[in-house]
Amino acid sequence: MIYPDLELEIPADLGRVHFVGIGGSGMSGIARMMHQAGVRVTGSDRSANYSTVALEELGIPVAIGHDAENVGDADTLVVTGALWQDNPEYQRALATGMPVLHRSQALAWLARGKRVVSIAGAHGKTTSTGMVVTGLHGVGADPSFVNGGIIESLGVSSGPGTDELFVIEADESDKSFLLYDTAVALITNVDPEHLDFYGSREAFMQAFVDFARGARELVVISADDPGALEVLAELRADSDAANGPAIRTFGETADADVRILAIDDSGPVRFTVEIDGARHEAQLSVYGRHNAVNAVGSLAVLTGLGFEAAAALAAIAEFGGTKRRFEFHAEVGGVRVYDDYAHHPTEVAALLESARAVVGEGRLIAIHQPHLYSRTSMFHREFAEALESGADHTVVLAVDGAREDPVPEVTGALVSNDFVDADRVAYRPEWQDAADYLAEFAKPGDVMVTMSCGTVYRIIPQVVEALRGRFEVADQ
Repeated sequence: MIYPDLELEIPADLGRVHFVGIGGSGMSGIARMMHQAGVRVTGSDRSANYSTVALEELGIPVAIGHDAENVGDADTLVVTGALWQDNPEYQRALATGMPVLHRSQALAWLARGKRVVSIAGAHGKTTSTGMVVTGLHGVGADPSFVNGGIIESLGVSSGPGTDELFVIEADESDKSFLLYDTAVALITNVDPEHLDFYGSREAFMQAFVDFARGARELVVISADDPGALEVLAELRADSDAANGPAIRTFGETADADVRILAIDDSGPVRFTVEIDGARHEAQLSVYGRHNAVNAVGSLAVLTGLGFEAAAALAAIAEFGGTKRRFEFHAEVGGVRVYDDYAHHPTEVAALLESARAVVGEGRLIAIHQPHLYSRTSMFHREFAEALESGADHTVVLAVDGAREDPVPEVTGALVSNDFVDADRVAYRPEWQDAADYLAEFAKPGDVMVTMSCGTVYRIIPQVVEALRGRFEVADQ
């Protein structure tokens, strides 16, 4: 893995830029923005996906597979943090002395001179970024933005705007969220993770304190989340707090500045919010209690920027979701198949809770791909608890190690073995075996949902084909 050098001075002129790992959700958005800003951009990735195809349609050359020759005549290399150190394009840049920027530094370069709204948190930041961007468009603003997922209503994860605002999904995994010249910070929650990088919970928490302290105008922070409350206490204890950013809290807690009074998550989520002494009703287009909280945090940002509450709330309610956030893919034989990015126990629990609203009389079947050996080793018990509590049945796949070297003793069986009721889980590391098992297990009315920030969405065609084989044969 490649971490950003937070002390590196970013060149004012990047020249021609080559992106290694250009197909990633964040990388593709930054590449698109640079291209739209007139920078000559090329890129490469290990495999093609919808992002690489979209970039090529814009006129950005994308090489599939990594080779030193892909760098061509580029002046600057931009890399994703998930890159292996021995990547030939990265090694070519090091050998020739070419400037190498982490993706977060490329994003900081794009946002220079803008009024930056940085949205951070262990969970909910992609959705909250989408809600803030959707809300700003709805009240007549035209922000630039880079999100970690495609905003469904816009069809893109990034876009240039004409006004001073620049909305960023700010990544805490490697401290890169400290790079941005943040004016307004939104902290959705502070659930310690990425301890393989930070080394301790204390270091992780301190990074969020530093992020909040770095906001020039306003910090919007959860009043419900225990970790966020620790950060909030540090902010309020600062000796120079009077000279720091304003603080606005949100959540269900009675003393929250922007407070949720009632949530109905039996369908697309409805809620009442109290802000500045007035109450407003809202109905979103998305499901789940957690999305009501995300919406209220986004409302606190928009009103903190000076927009009127009722108009801002109505605009946020138009948010239709982001790609890979409970995204519907197919229905075969009455079995519906969804995909979600959930990759932490807290996210898994929230996803399964919200998915219940669409299941009806059927069963909820989770397809869990453990992501990273380190995360699986650290949280396998918590994953098992969330899956067993929230789903009627779970299929656990092999670990997607992504950027990490394999750890033989860390497998998906760590998760499945932690289930109290072994009949409610099946460990199927081979994808075709998993797809066949799911097709045989499924009944009309069931909802299946794949979950991971890894490659699990690629199993969906196999699952759909297996379902068709079963139900089409049965119908004949």
